[in-house]
Amino acid sequence: MSVNGEAVRVEAEAGRTDEPGWEVDPDDDWALAVVATVGRQLRLRREAAGMRVGDFAVAVGYGDDLVYKIESGKRIPRPEFLDTADEVLSAGGLLAAMKEDVKKVRYPKKVRDLAQMEGRAVELQLYDPLSIHGLLQHPEYARALLSMRRPAYSVGEVEQFIAARVARKAIFERDPAPELSFVLEEWTLRRPLGGRAVLRAQLEHLLETGRLRNVELQVMPMEREEHAGVDGSIEVLKFDDGSAIGRSPAVANGRPVYDLKQLRILELRYGIIRSQALTPRESMVFVEQLLGET
Repeated sequence: MSVNGEAVRVEAEAGRTDEPGWEVDPDDDWALAVVATVGRQLRLRREAAGMRVGDFAVAVGYGDDLVYKIESGKRIPRPEFLDTADEVLSAGGLLAAMKEDVKKVRYPKKVRDLAQMEGRAVELQLYDPLSIHGLLQHPEYARALLSMRRPAYSVGEVEQFIAARVARKAIFERDPAPELSFVLEEWTLRRPLGGRAVLRAQLEHLLETGRLRNVELQVMPMEREEHAGVDGSIEVLKFDDGSAIGRSPAVANGRPVYDLKQLRILELRYGIIRSQALTPRESMVFVEQLLGET
């Protein structure tokens, strides 16, 4: 390959890998510390191998500027970058092992905190009157929702939130599995946000998820004349030590609550909502009918 051809290749690689969504949040101290540590280890390994930045950049298929950003802790390295760097620098898996921490860093702090609580919960009761709950969202449905927000999210923010929502779905793969209960509004299953193809994919995803033994999906029909969910969303997470945490815009201004009296109010409302909704079996049949109509 000619020198010019090599330059074009490197530039193309740099443009492809240095995409939005991999910046470090300047207000996230833990993320800054992790990325700075990873960058420092990369720089020390590169210098110990006697490689200059330009040579290393060519070897890993990144531009010089992006390598500088990663080594200085200003850019989150992609997992494949760490894999390649590990091979190029003969790090014996030490650099590649940093992928797990780096993966967590990419998600906003509030999302990491939520995922951590969901990861400890043994039972979750979830109701969202405005859209399909994030844990149930197909990636393309999530992308459509996030792209509709005003003021608009940046491209990088959209990608970060989608990655975070996908990562939260690890809760469905836990062993032992937590008990998951969702109540969905009928209108959220009918409105074709993102287009008919996106809605079809979302409905198919709901049917697949609803077949899991530890998951109960219930649909609240629009024809109901009584509805205990008029005050907004409800989230109740219970843990194996008997403690719980809840949240609803109608209680404590939407802040997380631990008080037993407030938790009982949320559980009471959620229980009534469930009793007013279709049963899990009826709900699955209903979603299948909607899929056939879409």
